[in-house]
Amino acid sequence: MFTLIRFGSVVSILCAIDSFGGGADAKDAEHGAQVFNMCAACHATDNSTRLGPSLHGIVGRRSGTVSGFRYSRAMKNANITWDEKSLDAYIEAPQGLVPGTTMPFAGIPNSGDRADLIAYLETLK
Repeated sequence: MFTLIRFGSVVSILCAIDSFGGGADAKDAEHGAQVFNMCAACHATDNSTRLGPSLHGIVGRRSGTVSGFRYSRAMKNANITWDEKSLDAYIEAPQGLVPGTTMPFAGIPNSGDRADLIAYLETLK
């Protein structure tokens, strides 16, 4: 009986900690905007293009489809719909998801930074 009560208390404490936003799934779009600073030299958040295509409306968009931007053959043929999972894989290792892409970026290894960046990209509608 004592062991069961102790186990229940531990479960309650863990649930309380998670409810304060400390869980691994918490995403911070404000921090993601800061992470985006490393992308801003090449990517715009409005409908303009720079060295890279605009990231405005990226979530839900098909790869290689921003009008007026000249994509690599690899990106044109990637046939990806940019969602949380595909963006996470691409931001982690662009060449890993789309071999032959011309994006000269090694990737972001920190999963929390990637999740926050994606949360920010989701606001660009």
